[in-house]
Amino acid sequence: MLPFALNHMTTPRLGWQAFLDLAARLGCVGIEFRNDLPGPLFQGDEPSDVAAGCRARGLRLLALAEVKMFDDWSDAKRAEAEALMRIAVAAGAEAVSLIPRNDGVATSALERRTALALALRELAPMLRAHGLRGLVEPLGFESCSLRHKAELVEAIETLGAAETFALVHDTFHHHLAGGGPVFAAHTGIVHVSGVTDAALTVAEMRDGHRVLVDAEDRLGNLEQIAALREAGYAGPLSFEPFAASVHALEDAEPALRRSMGFIAGSPAATAA
Repeated sequence: MLPFALNHMTTPRLGWQAFLDLAARLGCVGIEFRNDLPGPLFQGDEPSDVAAGCRARGLRLLALAEVKMFDDWSDAKRAEAEALMRIAVAAGAEAVSLIPRNDGVATSALERRTALALALRELAPMLRAHGLRGLVEPLGFESCSLRHKAELVEAIETLGAAETFALVHDTFHHHLAGGGPVFAAHTGIVHVSGVTDAALTVAEMRDGHRVLVDAEDRLGNLEQIAALREAGYAGPLSFEPFAASVHALEDAEPALRRSMGFIAGSPAATAA
């Protein structure tokens, strides 16, 4: 059985307890919660209750998302990151998610590398103080300040912070960014979603097109997972569809089981 996980974006209408129950029934190794869904985080419940709920179901809280535009560093961004880290620790999370800016600003090579280095340098001691990792997610959109994994890996290595930061390999964003090396040793989690609309060009693909992976997938999820596993990655594969059609499902469990079965049934994706 592959180490599947669920991001709360998969079923954003579920309360946190029902979401944990779903993940447990599916045999997931863990889950990701996020602070950008409608309503208060954890529906206003205490993070310690979430930690207890995860333990009771044998689930890891892999990450709490997210610090948006983390590479637009400022005193306000520091306070935002500190607040999220405190909640993450109380909830028993292993990491916090760090999302780069995606507004078409600071996209020149010098600007983006300078901004990334500054943010990582400032975040590193904060993460270490809280016993957390920072999961950094390059976004494949041309408007993003951090599209390519190679730049992130270079920045992490330059800082000597491979134990503090890891990258998120998102199969959607990897495809949009043109593919390339997978950097399995630097990968902390893999986000899985598919695009099946045959009418879309790659440049037209957006979050709203991201569905569960099946045989019609255009992103090469099976090939990406195979490449990661062949390179030594053995961590979680976390489902993260954004499409309204998935979110509207009254019961997402059957569809998730089918998608998990499709991925697990691929000899390439399951080869160690």
